[in-house]
Amino acid sequence: MSVSASPWWDPAQYADRRPFLIGRARITAAVRAFFACRDFVEVETPILQVSPGNETHLHAFRTELIAADGTAQPRYLHTSPEFTAKKLLAAGEARLFVLARVFRNGERTGLHHPEFTMLEWYRVRETYDALMGDCAGLLGAAALAVGADAFRYRDLTADPMAEPERLTVTEAFDRFAGIELAASLGPDGQTDRDTLWHAAQEAGIRVAGDDVWADVFTRVMVEKIEPFLGIGRATILAEYPVSEAALARPKPDDPRFAERFELYVCGVEVANAFGELTDAAEQRRRFRTWMDEKQRIYGERYPIDEDFLAALAVMPEASGIALGLDRLVMLATGASRIEQVLWAPVAP
Repeated sequence: MSVSASPWWDPAQYADRRPFLIGRARITAAVRAFFACRDFVEVETPILQVSPGNETHLHAFRTELIAADGTAQPRYLHTSPEFTAKKLLAAGEARLFVLARVFRNGERTGLHHPEFTMLEWYRVRETYDALMGDCAGLLGAAALAVGADAFRYRDLTADPMAEPERLTVTEAFDRFAGIELAASLGPDGQTDRDTLWHAAQEAGIRVAGDDVWADVFTRVMVEKIEPFLGIGRATILAEYPVSEAALARPKPDDPRFAERFELYVCGVEVANAFGELTDAAEQRRRFRTWMDEKQRIYGERYPIDEDFLAALAVMPEASGIALGLDRLVMLATGASRIEQVLWAPVAP
């Protein structure tokens, strides 16, 4: 990424970005209005956490909390407000949303920033299909807020008012890569690395000898599928293999797949949604598996938030989603880089 020689607050540079920032302010106001008229309550979540999350490839910022007696306890800047939001569901909230500043280390591209804004919302005792409707409504609200007749990224466009296409991951693998994904999955979602590895190789995807199933899955997604999603209209990519659904519950009629979808617009992933897993024992098992994998790949692991697992055990059935506000603003305003829609980007 090229870095401007002048600081972000340089008057000339700031003047170039200001139209995008005014668009951001209008979209943020539209988001709050969207949820207010649907009886959601806006909540605030603490940034400092015992655990930043336990997904294998997410990297957190670490700090220390100094007690009155001078002892230090490790704390992390959260990578998502999810753990706290679910504790609030356990406490009794039924519909909530949060606009949270979140932090992810080692992520800086045209679409990634180490500090960014995540919009999360949750519906108790409602399926994740309701979240699909929310997504369609939010795209329209964002477009109306800035007077956009189309969402744009690079040379791609999408109609923000069009009904999103719904596509399963299995269908996407078949359509875009010619791969039968289900052939590499066992009855309970166990993965067959060799089957998927050979299928990807035959599809012309370069795979490494030490790639595990998840590595191959990601390569297919990045090379063959994601660039073709959300063109002309948004795409809802649903029913991920259960091994690729971090905090989602399995589908009741097919445990190989999970109640997870992602929203794509102009080839850009905008949101990630789950029918939420409420089995604390299964969640603990997944966390341990992912942390073992993180230790193997990166030589580090994060603690498990025991308070979160305790809350999960009493949390009601719910669906939840995380949406990158900055990316939504980029698409609606036509910005080409995430720094253009941030009031004050983190210094490189």
